[in-house]
Amino acid sequence: MDSELKSNSNSWVFFVKVSFAIALFAAAAGVVLAPVDIVIKGYMAISALFLVSTTITLSKTLRDEHEQQRITNRISEARTHQLLKEYGE
Repeated sequence: MDSELKSNSNSWVFFVKVSFAIALFAAAAGVVLAPVDIVIKGYMAISALFLVSTTITLSKTLRDEHEQQRITNRISEARTHQLLKEYGE
C-alpha cells in the first residue's frame, strides 16, 4: 500500500492563489467599469459571485468523492490482502 502523502509545492499554491485573486479582481473591474445600468451591474456581480461559490463547492465535492474512493479502495485492498494471507497459508 502506498501511504505516502502527496502535497503541492509552495510555488504552485502561490500561483493558484494569485491567479484566483487576479481573476476575481478582473471580473469585479469588468462589472464596475461596464457601461451599463446599475441593475445590470448588480445582476452581473451576483452571477459572478454565484459562479465563484459554485466552483468552490464543486471542487470540494469532487475532492471529497476522490478521497472517499481512495479510502474505499484501500479498505478493499486490505481485505483482499488479508484473505489471501489467511487462505494462502
